[in-house]
Amino acid sequence: MADCLFCAIVAGTVPAFKVIDVPSGVGFLDIRPVFKGHVLVVPRQHVVTLPELPSSDLAEYFGLVQRVTAAVPPALGAQGTFVAINNVVSQSVAHLHTHVVPRTKGDGLRGFFWPRTKYASDEEAADYAAKIASELG
Repeated sequence: MADCLFCAIVAGTVPAFKVIDVPSGVGFLDIRPVFKGHVLVVPRQHVVTLPELPSSDLAEYFGLVQRVTAAVPPALGAQGTFVAINNVVSQSVAHLHTHVVPRTKGDGLRGFFWPRTKYASDEEAADYAAKIASELG
């Protein structure tokens, strides 16, 4: 897609600090990282959200995400990673991308992405579960 920043990075017409460039996608540093070494992994094809990614591409795409997730801790001396995908809300670029953020115990990141809440009752929780289960068929 001509006006998509991530498509331009994949095509090589916009520079990025790439960490991997393979047929299943591209990984590059986020220019506004949560922590240094924060990588964005994108599929080569332009899709906006995870549900739009063809199921035939899931294994290769998530295989790439898995490779990056495995590489970040030893490469950076981190203890682990935080892996996340936004779909529409908080998605600053309308191209599917998976965040792989290096994490170390005590790094200060605490629930900053998701404020927590509680269900009013087990019945309310069961109702939410039933609605989602129904949608899944």
